[in-house]
Amino acid sequence: MSGPHRLPISGVVITRDAAAGVVSTLASLDMCAERIVLDSGSTDDTVALARAAGARVEHQAFLGYGPQKRRAVELAAHDWILSLDADETLDAEARASVAVTDLSDPTVCYSFRRRTFVGGREVRHGAWRDERVLRLFNRTTATFKPLPVHEEVASPRQPVLLPGSVLHHSYADCADVVARTLRYAPVKAGIIRRKGQAVAVWTLPLRGMSAFLRSYVVRGGWRDGAAGFVIAVSRVLDSTLPRALLLEERRPPDPGSGEDSAERT
Repeated sequence: MSGPHRLPISGVVITRDAAAGVVSTLASLDMCAERIVLDSGSTDDTVALARAAGARVEHQAFLGYGPQKRRAVELAAHDWILSLDADETLDAEARASVAVTDLSDPTVCYSFRRRTFVGGREVRHGAWRDERVLRLFNRTTATFKPLPVHEEVASPRQPVLLPGSVLHHSYADCADVVARTLRYAPVKAGIIRRKGQAVAVWTLPLRGMSAFLRSYVVRGGWRDGAAGFVIAVSRVLDSTLPRALLLEERRPPDPGSGEDSAERT
């Protein structure tokens, strides 16, 4: 590859039962000096496919998304890290931009635009419109925050946006969008609990309405048809369900519930 001198890059991917996408993900990291897959117990062909694609496979019981990615970064041979999820690929323009990026300054980090798909259709509006994700960084100055979900890289400077996109094929259909939100809700409730954030029931409808209007109306989610509506609904759930779970935990038991139960039996 021609262009300015480049430092070696470690392409890093965490996986579990990611056979459907891991080969494409690794193929889009072929400009990296090494590719590492940190697997957390796949029962499908993920490990075999990753090794066949030329990746080094390591194993680690799942620690949460942020800690798991931090562990993968620690295992890398090079300080420059290009991190992708197993349902992401770099498009041709992004790969070309990485190949000619000057990586002489370890305090600089780089982001890409992320284009998300529901099934085979790209979502162009709503909550995911103009999403940018930091994916290329030097581990001596930046690293993943230890968040169990919705992890992100903490960096010393604002990232530089590189040409090209990360293609995010994460959702099989609209039902998968909602199912993913429901699965993450207890984890997010735990984050709110640990932070000691105040939670009040009267804020739930306000949060829900604000989240829906912001995604569906302000950011034009209605333009994406049914997917845009479902994504807006998922934003409502994401902003309210974790807090509702915490309120449910804190609610004292009904003093008469034991007697009523005894009478019914």
